[in-house]
Amino acid sequence: MPHAHAHDAHAHDGHHAHAPRVAVAITVSDRSAAGERDDRSGPAVVAALRGAGYSSGDAVVVPDGADSVAQALRAALADGARLVVTTGGTGLSPRDHTPEGTREVLTREIPGIAEELRRIGAAEKPAGMLSRGLAGVVDASGGAAGALVVNLPGSPAAVASGMPVILSVARHVIDQLDGSDH
Repeated sequence: MPHAHAHDAHAHDGHHAHAPRVAVAITVSDRSAAGERDDRSGPAVVAALRGAGYSSGDAVVVPDGADSVAQALRAALADGARLVVTTGGTGLSPRDHTPEGTREVLTREIPGIAEELRRIGAAEKPAGMLSRGLAGVVDASGGAAGALVVNLPGSPAAVASGMPVILSVARHVIDQLDGSDH
């Protein structure tokens, strides 16, 4: 995992003269939301985002459930997020409803990102293919800019292997949402 240094936040964003793009990490976990378990995945997402030159506050922690996920996503988008990465709630437990909440907010899904995340997860361990995580975009509307939203499983290992995949395409996706040519 690359270390994030505040002083080099602008170094990776040389082709944009304006402030770094805002990114938000959302941890979806009943136990972390209740303070019963430290959130290790969210801070790992934040470190990766900052290391890639995004402006990111600390991870937002919300309980499991489609409604809490959808509300957290809408709040992040209202705050100007261009990239939102969730961790947790993508499996088959009765409370795992992150994909359902995400689907409520997405304008269009990007299956290839979710497929690649599952492929690398399954290469690490067979249970990786059980993640139901989604990836997609929310088109600009109502003054909010468009954004890329991706669900990762709730483990530091999934974050460590998944963030490089997300970051490899995030800027291109955001540029396309802004109307740039390919």
